[in-house]
Amino acid sequence: MERRKFIKGAALAGTAAAAATLATPAIAQAKKELVIVSTWPRDFPGLGISAQRLAARITELSEGAITTTYFAAGERVGAFDVFDDVASGNSQAYIAADYYWVGKHPAFAYFTSVPFGMTSPEWNAWIKFKGGQALWDELSGSFGLKALPCGGTGTQMGGWFNKEINSADDLKGLKMRIPGLGGTVMSKLGVSTVSLPGGQIYENLVSGAIEATEWVGPYNDYFMKFYEAAKFYYTAGMHEPGGGLAFGMNQKFWESLSDTEKAIITAACNEEHAAQHEEASANNGEYLAKLINDHGVELRSFNEDVWDTFGTAAKEVFEETRNHSALAAKINDDFQAKLRELGGFRKIAEIEFSNQRNRVLGI
Repeated sequence: MERRKFIKGAALAGTAAAAATLATPAIAQAKKELVIVSTWPRDFPGLGISAQRLAARITELSEGAITTTYFAAGERVGAFDVFDDVASGNSQAYIAADYYWVGKHPAFAYFTSVPFGMTSPEWNAWIKFKGGQALWDELSGSFGLKALPCGGTGTQMGGWFNKEINSADDLKGLKMRIPGLGGTVMSKLGVSTVSLPGGQIYENLVSGAIEATEWVGPYNDYFMKFYEAAKFYYTAGMHEPGGGLAFGMNQKFWESLSDTEKAIITAACNEEHAAQHEEASANNGEYLAKLINDHGVELRSFNEDVWDTFGTAAKEVFEETRNHSALAAKINDDFQAKLRELGGFRKIAEIEFSNQRNRVLGI
């Protein structure tokens, strides 16, 4: 009897050992390699550090089951080459602003930010709960991609100028770095627009190749040292009221992932999407004060006549975008309808409160 127990126990132990031997390579084979390319330079304050943080977080959350290798702009491909690199399958994901791809399809702009568009809270609501993600999937899928939101900076500043802008006439002939549909609006007003990656803006501004630029907000802009070439810094701009950045994946890679792996990547993107916005919000006031007090930056606001001119041009741009294709019209119309729904409620709640709070407290 004891002998039979021993033999049975030995057999079970042997089976367990064999299973363990088989399990090790099986686990190793299950690991996913995720190569990420970015439009931001390495260790770039704000945007670049956020992208690096996201790449590391995916590996951390997956406990190494998804191993990420991160390449900043220019390390594997150029900043504006990341879309094609991922669509081709050479890399598995990019981190970028999807409005950089309006040359491929103008509706990509709606999945970063558009003139007179949604603020970040409104855009988040549209993407997550009002059908925006499905439209993004439809557009990205037509290029072999799957995108998720992975960052946001909130309402951006109107930009840096080497002269004051007191009327629409002051914009005519101006050379400015501004991408997306905001750049198209400026073009209609006589601005000569260019779309430069972040790492090339400073040198072009200092050399005079451009005379104005938009970037993000005080926290991100401070480290760019734009104040060395342009002293007039404009408050909220029409071009980028909010929205988000994209973690764009090769669609075949995404579809190869298990439900758990998809959930891990989605969770990491959602976490960083919130963190980047919160980080910018936490630091913008402090760094605006440094720009003004330490570097002599002069803060200005566009007057209502300039805003009205922006608005007229923006309406033309939206109509032209609609005329591009049925999908562009579908995305624009949904975006505009949801903007009015979401913005309408925020007007009678958050905006009314913040206006009255600031009046009462003298903010």
